[in-house]
Amino acid sequence: MRKIFILVVSVLPFFSCKQQSKYDTIIRNGMIYDGNGGDPYHADIAINADTIAFIGDLKNVSAKNEIDAKGMAVAPGFINMLSWSNQSLIQDGRSQGEIRQGVTLEVMGEGESMGPLNSKMKDMMKKGQTDIKYDVEWNTLGEYLNWLEKKGISCNVASFVGATTVREYVVGEDDKDPTPAQMDSMKLLVQQAMEEGAMGVGSSLIYPPAFFAKTNELIELSKEASKYGGMYISHMRNEGNKLFEAAHELITIAKEANVPAEIYHFKAAGKDNWWKVDSLIKIIDSARRQGLEITADMYTYHASATGLTASFPPSLQDGGFDSLWYRLQRPDVREKMKKAMNTNAQDWENTYYGAGGANGVLLLGFKRDSLRKYIGKTLAQVAQIRGASPEETAMNLIVQDSTRISVAYFSMDSNNVKKEVALPWLSFCSDAESEAPEGVFLNTNPHPRAYGSFIRVLGKFSRDEKVLPLQDAVRKLSKLPASNLKLQKRGELKVGNYADVVIFDPAKVRDKATFEKPHQYAEGVIHVFVNGVQVLKDGEHTGAKPGRFVKGPGYKK
Repeated sequence: MRKIFILVVSVLPFFSCKQQSKYDTIIRNGMIYDGNGGDPYHADIAINADTIAFIGDLKNVSAKNEIDAKGMAVAPGFINMLSWSNQSLIQDGRSQGEIRQGVTLEVMGEGESMGPLNSKMKDMMKKGQTDIKYDVEWNTLGEYLNWLEKKGISCNVASFVGATTVREYVVGEDDKDPTPAQMDSMKLLVQQAMEEGAMGVGSSLIYPPAFFAKTNELIELSKEASKYGGMYISHMRNEGNKLFEAAHELITIAKEANVPAEIYHFKAAGKDNWWKVDSLIKIIDSARRQGLEITADMYTYHASATGLTASFPPSLQDGGFDSLWYRLQRPDVREKMKKAMNTNAQDWENTYYGAGGANGVLLLGFKRDSLRKYIGKTLAQVAQIRGASPEETAMNLIVQDSTRISVAYFSMDSNNVKKEVALPWLSFCSDAESEAPEGVFLNTNPHPRAYGSFIRVLGKFSRDEKVLPLQDAVRKLSKLPASNLKLQKRGELKVGNYADVVIFDPAKVRDKATFEKPHQYAEGVIHVFVNGVQVLKDGEHTGAKPGRFVKGPGYKK
């Protein structure tokens, strides 16, 4: 009996220790918003390694790391459907501006992607660098994303392969159609990208040289994405005067290529076009009823941001930026451009006109230190300072800076933004880089969407303005985009899924970034986990970089 008693005593502590270390992390007492859009519920969540191991009552179980989420919402990590963090993540892999909003996956590739690259494109990428400097150590899109993961990032990353990038690789930047042989080469590049893990084909048809691609070219590239289960996603050819025609082009591509299609940053640009939003929604709803998988995403502001060169017709940019730069120094061209900038063009989208002219154009960033004094001023204000017309000032600035110059265009209607936020098939994006209020990032003023686009869904639009219930806001930030991208084990709080988890205070979430003072973190997100690793703790970044390259459905090892 004595021996048996000793054996039992020695075994009991063993079981006790094993029970205590069963889970790495337990999140207790939170209100679970699982991503499906249903009513929230109280439960505990356990995480082991990179996986959600249990959801339920864990009051009799302990873990190495325990978080009391009483009074907090617990949700799947949010997905940014359009990120421009291609370079900002090279500079700072912490992705602070997005992590502090609960974003755990950034999806890149709006027309341009970080691969495939030929030697000329790599040289151009090196030449075009501004504050962020890096060596281009990759050739393909998959190589870049693997390189980024190895370098260390706090968020997960994914990308579409850019139709513009593929076109530049094979055809160049000229306004001409690809030959049959060139088309075959472009299709092979898409195939390679899809097998490396691309989400599909992305286009940005407002900008040259993407503007030069005909519909059939995009159909052929999208057919290759379709073979691998990918998507076609597009900044449509026009968001203003030809908005309906552009939407029908996207629908045609979806139908002919048998591919799901998404509209980047859904909007109607220019005051004369604001009325079109209701009709555009009806067009999309009709296509969906016919069985087409048409979706959209948006940023939650009434101003866009892109290059000042978007104020010029694509014909001026035939051949690329260098050709534009030389043309802008010709007096005859400049006279034509003054007229073009003030024309309500029907054959291209004039973002300058759509913003109501120079007062609606805000300067955000320059490459040259001598011009950075104009950051935060409108083009009209800078024109007055320099004693020239706004049109001349725009051209002079581009020539002097030798860049496209980052600007914001105030061209959307706030009431439309509110209406769009509630659409059931619409998810969200930043259309911006992930920044931090430090270092080289302070050399430019980003659009405030870089710091606030996702938090505004939870705070401004859900809590304050009651545009949509919180459970639907979470669904549209997580499960909806994950489903559209055909992601496995992400976008939902579910046992067996990857532990991308955000814990936030619904009463306190709010965006702070403004156009005047954009470098301000959002508030109210308390904890964030990426692949089971805590990257935000009590509102502060832990420095952890567990982010991964998330592959698309066509990935082949």
